[in-house]
Amino acid sequence: MDEARQNELMGKLVRTLRDNGALPRDGHHPCMISGTERFFRAGYKGPLIAEWLPALDGVIAKLEQGARVAGIGCGHGASAAIMAQAFPKSSFAGFDAQAPLIDNATQGAEEGNVGSLAGLFDGSAQNYPGGDYDLICFFHCLHEMKDPVGAARHAYESLKDDGTVLLVESFADDRPAGNLNAVGRSFYAASTFNCTPDSLPQDGPRLGAQTVEVRLRKVFVDAGFKQFRRATQTPFNLILEARK
Repeated sequence: MDEARQNELMGKLVRTLRDNGALPRDGHHPCMISGTERFFRAGYKGPLIAEWLPALDGVIAKLEQGARVAGIGCGHGASAAIMAQAFPKSSFAGFDAQAPLIDNATQGAEEGNVGSLAGLFDGSAQNYPGGDYDLICFFHCLHEMKDPVGAARHAYESLKDDGTVLLVESFADDRPAGNLNAVGRSFYAASTFNCTPDSLPQDGPRLGAQTVEVRLRKVFVDAGFKQFRRATQTPFNLILEARK
């Protein structure tokens, strides 16, 4: 990126923060989107298959036998592609409200020959085709949505009776003092300059990247889920499970 373009985008961000703080995701340079995908893909590649999915009750057996899986807010489709390669008998669909991301994700899946990736579609968290999913995943996206409870409710309605929601969010301690460390400072900065500004123009609840577990639990309880637990965690992520 040339210096003039850098200065233009920096000026836009400064003006936004001095004004109402609202800056939608597509208001940033495309490098921010692709950089975010590369950052999270590296964090998904090992633990998603080896640790996170095994921490969910009964999910691995379903994936091995052949399950229907939906990834909501899938972005470039990194998590869907990783799971599709690991569980070829299962079918994976990804949905995102930003059509350009879906176009890029589809191209990447085709080039990577991810055969069990059923499709990547332009659709919001509340209008994708529902019904009979064994697993619905939200990877680092629920906190930016306009209506997280509505998104969780649609997931509830779209799951099989014994289905599971996998929610992955950035690690945040319920106590503010528990976030006064290098990881917490980094995530609060990301929330201030990226996540919360994206939520503001949607008139959303402004959850931000540092949404604590108790707040996320309330989202899913309000949506109708009866079970919600922390399945596992890393220094960077909370891996949460919701069931009917």
